[in-house]
Amino acid sequence: MKQIEKDILIEELVNILPESVTYLMNKGIKCLACGEPVWGTLESASKEKGFKEEQIEIFVKDLNAILKENHLKMEKR
Repeated sequence: MKQIEKDILIEELVNILPESVTYLMNKGIKCLACGEPVWGTLESASKEKGFKEEQIEIFVKDLNAILKENHLKMEKR
């Protein structure tokens, strides 16, 4: 299972974890424009919205937890 890092491209993040769109939008981070992922990384998109390094690390932790939960659900099928 791939791990999410702060330098992941938004496009890759959305592809491996579609739920990230809702998570990031709830944080005020726009990750889609006209149905297409925005350019840049999770870190750069977060910093554009004024988030500090510590907050970005929490996003990474949260997104990895969601990814792990999804992976566990798939294994149970």
